[in-house]
Amino acid sequence: MSRIIDRTAYYARDYSLPDLTLVIQNPAAVSALLWSRYRERVISGNPGSDPNSLVGRTPHCRMSNLTKLCRELYYGDTPRAMRARFLFLVFDVLVVSYFVATTFLELQTWIIIVDMAIGVILTVELAGRLLADSDRGAFLTKPMTVLDFIVIASLFVPALIGNFAFLRLVRSLRLLRSYTVARKLRSQSRFFARNEEVIFSVLNLLIFIFIVTAAVFVLQVKVNSSINNYVDALYFTITTLTTTGFGDVTLVGSAGRLLAVVIMIVGVALFIRLVQTIFRPNRIHYECPDCGLTRHELDAVHCKHCGRQLHIRTDGLVD
Repeated sequence: MSRIIDRTAYYARDYSLPDLTLVIQNPAAVSALLWSRYRERVISGNPGSDPNSLVGRTPHCRMSNLTKLCRELYYGDTPRAMRARFLFLVFDVLVVSYFVATTFLELQTWIIIVDMAIGVILTVELAGRLLADSDRGAFLTKPMTVLDFIVIASLFVPALIGNFAFLRLVRSLRLLRSYTVARKLRSQSRFFARNEEVIFSVLNLLIFIFIVTAAVFVLQVKVNSSINNYVDALYFTITTLTTTGFGDVTLVGSAGRLLAVVIMIVGVALFIRLVQTIFRPNRIHYECPDCGLTRHELDAVHCKHCGRQLHIRTDGLVD
């Protein structure tokens, strides 16, 4: 009996409970409090201060070596972590370059093999980021995580379904991986951080072009004699997007005409947005002397982070 009381008193001390009297008088409330603090320590990676305690000995409470390694590689400041993140970034750039290059190629056996190999690597990388994140539920609902799931699924679809025309559209979705790469580059490169708006505007336009081109190819390749391959679909998309409209290639059917309308409306809007971010950006690079914030509105008078008065030079033409 004394051993049980000693152990209960240890839990009370280890979890900062007021005293043993509270444990005896209201065990249900104390149990709920212990469980709450137990979960907090599991998430923080410090399940128990005493490794000999019941909490400290529970396998589910201790971070595994794999989890520790993932957290170091993705969030640590060690030389090994910095090298690992640089290699991840190089791999991401190579993968996106491969996606762009294979967009123009017909589906072949070697492409399926390479796709599945990349899919396995991206799955392992996604699992590593999941282990490294302290709030895994929130991580799974992040937009970038959802995009990664879509990209990974598109890498395995050709091997499961076969060579159909609509796989062009599925394969183009892999370019959504570009957003993940751009986000990483933004945190690693001052050039990308300084030109973030322009880069994302270019990225939005390029991804729109590739996805719409794939949609044009899927809908028209068997019903339109003017569109026989992916390049024909790309040619139509570009001429429609730029409002050139030579007229030598047109879409047939109601679905084709509706798609042309979408290309003209959305595409022109994205193109105008790109021009605006290049010549009339919404933000300017100006470092606040106090807090170091480097991105401010063109007509900002005070820093929105610390409130310091700014002296941003303008030409007086800001709307």
